[in-house]
Amino acid sequence: MSYERDRVRRMAGYVYGEQLDDPRMVKLNTNENAYPPSPAVGEALARFDAAQLRRYPSAAADPLRRLVAERFALDGDQVVVTNGGDEALRLALATFVDPSAVLAIAEPSYSLLPVLAGVQSCTMVSAPLRHNWTPPPDFAERMNAAGAKLACIVNPHAPSGILLEANAVAALAEELDGVLLVDEAYVDFVDPERGHDLTPLLAAHDNLLLLRTLSKGYALAGLRVGFLLGDVGLIEPIRTKTRDSYNVDAIAQALAAAAFADIDHARRSWQAVRMERRRLAQALRALGFGVTPSQTNFLLCRAQNPSTAPELFKRLRERSIVVRYFETPRLADCLRITVGRPGENDALLDALREIAP
Repeated sequence: MSYERDRVRRMAGYVYGEQLDDPRMVKLNTNENAYPPSPAVGEALARFDAAQLRRYPSAAADPLRRLVAERFALDGDQVVVTNGGDEALRLALATFVDPSAVLAIAEPSYSLLPVLAGVQSCTMVSAPLRHNWTPPPDFAERMNAAGAKLACIVNPHAPSGILLEANAVAALAEELDGVLLVDEAYVDFVDPERGHDLTPLLAAHDNLLLLRTLSKGYALAGLRVGFLLGDVGLIEPIRTKTRDSYNVDAIAQALAAAAFADIDHARRSWQAVRMERRRLAQALRALGFGVTPSQTNFLLCRAQNPSTAPELFKRLRERSIVVRYFETPRLADCLRITVGRPGENDALLDALREIAP
């Protein structure tokens, strides 16, 4: 006998990227940072007094919240710390989207969003991205007509890596009747000469939420810490009502604060990723792949022959190299490849030179 809700029974769960136990495998499938976190993280862990674990942690992760607010010149009440970016998305839905109300996305998007919509029992309305992976010009108009309470876009976009400029995001926030959540999981890898920064938009748009995570840019995917930035009117109900009590544990708070404070180390890793991103993209194009210009730590690569992408995925895995393949119509001829360290990228390229038609 099944006791789960009918909606939950009918829905599909989130499909995680494969996690590998064999250290000999070249893992280029889940967009972790290729470089380790700040040494300050290990030092903070060594200093951590296990006796503290008998007490609850700071309920709102106040020390980390203050660091984040100071970094972005915001008030502390404009920041809420979350258990990874995934909790931030769940909290946004729980706070702003009633069951049966509308969540809007630009598709393709983060594949967790349909799962969260199913759990919330809300309706998801999507608009396909244009050929250049940007939202259609009537995106806001269509979502307003659908009555969307929350619209989510990923910027830089996954899985393409394309960056939507700040003026385009501002226009969306201005036009949308509901809340606009911009998932900036990969924003740390944007070329600095682009001058890209959405945080100044928060002063002018009280319906704009920015999602950040320490998983990618700070190399802490295993720790699960993220945060939301926004107007106090958006953040306050999340922080005081829908957020789980003590949602970020004491160890995670201490280590995340150490990593976030060491911005110089983080920036060096971002620059190392950018350098390898450029080199890898150039080499893949030379092999005949169509490579979308990326501002992330991954590359979306289109095979010359649409039918070869799944075969390349399989044959790379036989050579202990794992990339990501999405069996969906718009991505069926593509591989998404995380930018690894130089040796990992070289191993990938050598394998592709052997097997690519």
